[in-house]
Amino acid sequence: MALIDLTRVAKVYRMGDVEVHALREVSFSVAERDFAAVMGSSGSGKSTLMNIIGCLDRPTSGTYRLDGHEVSRLDRRELARIRNRTLGFVFQSFNLLARTSALENVELPLMYAGVPARERRLRAAEALQRVGLADRAHHHPNQMSGGQQQRVAVARALVSRPRLIVADEPTGNLDSRTTVEIMVLFQELAAAGITVLLVTHEPDVAAYASRVVVMRDGRIRSDARQAPRQAAADLAAAPAADAGGEGEAQEVSA
Repeated sequence: MALIDLTRVAKVYRMGDVEVHALREVSFSVAERDFAAVMGSSGSGKSTLMNIIGCLDRPTSGTYRLDGHEVSRLDRRELARIRNRTLGFVFQSFNLLARTSALENVELPLMYAGVPARERRLRAAEALQRVGLADRAHHHPNQMSGGQQQRVAVARALVSRPRLIVADEPTGNLDSRTTVEIMVLFQELAAAGITVLLVTHEPDVAAYASRVVVMRDGRIRSDARQAPRQAAADLAAAPAADAGGEGEAQEVSA
């Protein structure tokens, strides 16, 4: 059974007498453990599609089943519960709290879910260990490089033990080597059984996914399987980071 299953999903935004058709009867499914990239130019509908898949918005028509459950007609509170239980999000801008440690940033979803403090700390530390940042747990964002901040964001997405990671342009603010490091992490998560759905406008990034979906004018124009590039091999072949680069803390003014 597909983890994500959309059938003839449409999304129409009404602005006065004007209707904007962001999605036009899109049918789309993603199996568990898959790593899919969604590409498209601005206005193609890819962000609207990801918002619906991420339970941040509801379709105007059509059906959306997440893990076999119809979620397209749930109210805001029910969608929030689904998000907290099933989904993890990674964004381009990291969205970390500036005056809060990495550990405390990762704890936040569990705090909102009412998880006791001791368990929150243990699970947040485990998530940071998983992304290779156990030694940065008590650093603040301004003491970390961009790649380290994005790995904290990935750890925050993982701490709720989601079935699906939704990543919206997660490498947009990163250099080429750090981008490959993040792709190594996503490929490892997919291999471990977590479904990864990635929005990107970069073909070089989409090459690491096992499936590439291209959108245009609110429709899926192509949907193809591919042999993904192996990020670990690319990282091993890449030049070492410069001193003061990804491996070093980069303290900047808050």
